[in-house]
Amino acid sequence: MEHVHLAVEEDDLYSGYNDYNPTFDSEELENDVGFQQAVRTSHGRRPPMTAKFPGTPIGPRSLATSFGARLHMASSMGRPMTGAVQDGSARPMTAVRAAGYTSALSRGSAFDPLGQSRGPAPALEAKNEDTPEEKIKILEKKVNDLIEESCMAQSMGALQVALEKAKEAGRKERALVRQREQSGSADHINLDLTYSVLLNLANQYTNNEMYPEALNSYQIIVKNKMFSNAGRLKVNMANIYFKQKNYPKAIKFYRMALDQITNAHKEMRIKIMQNIGVVFICMGQYTDAITSFEHIMSESPNIKTGFNLILCYYAIGDRERMKKAFQKLISVPLGIDDEDKYIPSNEDTSSNMVIEAIKNDKLHQMERDLKTLAEKYIMTAAKLIAPAIETLFATGFDWCVDMVKSSQYVELANDLEINKAITYLRQKDFNQVEAVETLKAFEKKDSRVKSAAATNLSFLYFLEKDYDQADRYADLAMNADRYNPAALINKGNTVFVKQEYEKAAEFYKEALRNDSSCTEGLYNLGLTYKRLNRLEEALDCFLKLHAILRNSSQVMYQLASLYELLENPEQAIEWLMQVISVTPTDAQALAKLGELHDGEGDKSQAFQYYYESFRYFPSNIDVIEWLGAYYIETQFCEKAIQYFERATLIQPTQVKWQLMVASCYRRSGNSQKALETYKEIHRKFPENVECLRFLVRLCTDMQLKEVQDYATKLKKVEKMKEIREQRIKSGREGSARSRREGRESSAGSAGISTPVLISPKKSSVMDEVKAVSQSESKHFSPLLDSGRDSGRSSSSTKGERLSAKMRSLPGSNEPYEASSPKELDASYVDPLGPQMDRPKTGVKKRVEDDDFADEELGDDLLPE
Repeated sequence: MEHVHLAVEEDDLYSGYNDYNPTFDSEELENDVGFQQAVRTSHGRRPPMTAKFPGTPIGPRSLATSFGARLHMASSMGRPMTGAVQDGSARPMTAVRAAGYTSALSRGSAFDPLGQSRGPAPALEAKNEDTPEEKIKILEKKVNDLIEESCMAQSMGALQVALEKAKEAGRKERALVRQREQSGSADHINLDLTYSVLLNLANQYTNNEMYPEALNSYQIIVKNKMFSNAGRLKVNMANIYFKQKNYPKAIKFYRMALDQITNAHKEMRIKIMQNIGVVFICMGQYTDAITSFEHIMSESPNIKTGFNLILCYYAIGDRERMKKAFQKLISVPLGIDDEDKYIPSNEDTSSNMVIEAIKNDKLHQMERDLKTLAEKYIMTAAKLIAPAIETLFATGFDWCVDMVKSSQYVELANDLEINKAITYLRQKDFNQVEAVETLKAFEKKDSRVKSAAATNLSFLYFLEKDYDQADRYADLAMNADRYNPAALINKGNTVFVKQEYEKAAEFYKEALRNDSSCTEGLYNLGLTYKRLNRLEEALDCFLKLHAILRNSSQVMYQLASLYELLENPEQAIEWLMQVISVTPTDAQALAKLGELHDGEGDKSQAFQYYYESFRYFPSNIDVIEWLGAYYIETQFCEKAIQYFERATLIQPTQVKWQLMVASCYRRSGNSQKALETYKEIHRKFPENVECLRFLVRLCTDMQLKEVQDYATKLKKVEKMKEIREQRIKSGREGSARSRREGRESSAGSAGISTPVLISPKKSSVMDEVKAVSQSESKHFSPLLDSGRDSGRSSSSTKGERLSAKMRSLPGSNEPYEASSPKELDASYVDPLGPQMDRPKTGVKKRVEDDDFADEELGDDLLPE
């Protein structure tokens, strides 16, 4: 029977699939009393029971479900239950319910994973701002806002507003500290906020040049040990002492700051040492400055330090070290990429777009500025040390050029050689063959250098008045670079001196088309229109120029001159008043104002301006003459004497001024002084007839014994004068007769005779005085000054001289009378007749330390 197997009922293969662990039934948990009790009490927070072996139930204990049945928790597949011990570690509880996916859908509930069906969220509870914590937060925010507003105002240039905001931030911050102390949270004071407030306040004091207050604010920060790295602010304090020119204290604080900055901040230490070197230069301690700069050049060389080192060596006169420092300067690396990378290639379109985008960005602009600054320092250093490193200026400059050619600044070599020639020009050394040869050597160079050299050569020859050579090199400069405004202006100048004003105007216009900011071209164009008598166009040019050069006295004077020519003296006076507001010591502008007021009939105002002009420039004959005549007219002959004596010193060979001095003594009743003056005049000019006549009359009136001697001398001089006049008259008649006979012979066939018209001699009270010194007087042609035009018109009488009435001297055939009722014109000061209107000297247009040739012509031909 043991081999007999009884058939038993087979197990159902599909049983157990609908059975599930009631632990996973989460739908009825809300109604499960045991579960809810466990949630509300600490029962649910107890650690779960662990099984000894995986896959086995916890024990004979069963878990109650909502159905009231008790089932064992063992898995039919041998899966360890959640929370059971596995591999020696407890596995955390896991969620058994998927988010948003529940079997409740089948029971009629809507799908609402976000819980929107529950309505809006309840309103947030309003903050209670009455609490100390909220008040402190609000106050902190106000302080931060004030600091930000202060910084923004300072960046926009509103320094006073920035300071007020900084002060208000300081007051708010102190109130914040007090509030923290009252609330018992003094340990939580925001030190960063306090530091920001004090630093901003100190900076705003510095910006407003309130240096003592700024130093006090910095001292508060520096002395507070709670602020980390506050010692760096001693650099700011040193900067303030430097501005106050308290150099010893500045060095002290720079060194204190240097001691508190570690070697990790190398760049900051270098900058502080550079400041120390600059302060030593200001103190004249060049040896100490050299020590600082040499250390910087060995550690981290830069262009500014190298240039300062050259200055120090130049100050102590060390030639060899100057050369070494110059070599160090030109070897300083700039860290700038090659310009070739900005040249677009025709192959890659995308890279070309990138190159176009970065060609003018801020980084490239910074690189260009750095390169320009380096070139400026190198050029300045070369011009400075060239005369000092060698006995000859040219030799030193050649050494500098050779050094530059072997450096990274090869393109500066040509500019240095041009500057060498320009330096000769600035030294007024025009005849130096070396300067000319240096510039001529560039005729075979590239177009830019050739144009610059030819432009300077043209200007050089123009200053020497070699207009043909100036014209030749101006053409050469234009051919090399037609868009060079300086070359076009030079060409216009050479045409101007040939009086071809229309062509000159065209060249000036072309220069303005190439460079609208070329003020020299606009100035010269206005002068050209003035010469062409196109006054309205000239006025338009100078008004445009005045809009560009607001404080140019030359431009304002030209405007005044044009308004005077346009017969608008009120506007002329207004522009001249602007001239003297810019240059109050301009004697010529003051004299012109006096002339205009005199023409308007305002003698007192004219006297004021003439007197001011004489005070600043006491050698102007026209001003001296007017002042002397004014005092004679107002019956103050004693005051007129000093002016005529001044004229005598200026023109000692002109007898008229000495006669006027004697005449003033005679009119004031000082006969003895007048007699001595006439005797002195006779000693200097023994053949002066008028002086002898007055000596005879004075001696007769004073009953002196010398009267007979002077009378004899007077007769001899008059006889010699008559003989001389007869010879001149006979010579004139002979030449007139020969011309008349020639005309009669040519017109003899027609029977025409040409009458000779002899104009009658004009009678004048002072004919005798005017005829006296014709042989002695020297007539000077009026100077054509290049500064200002006189602006006088032949038809206008407003600019004529003051005709002061003085008592005339009696003729030779009249008896001497001390109180002769006759009057004479003060213009008798010119023995040759009425003087020509002299063009007024004025402020000249300045171009690279050289005046305009002819009438204010000039151009910017000497580049800086």
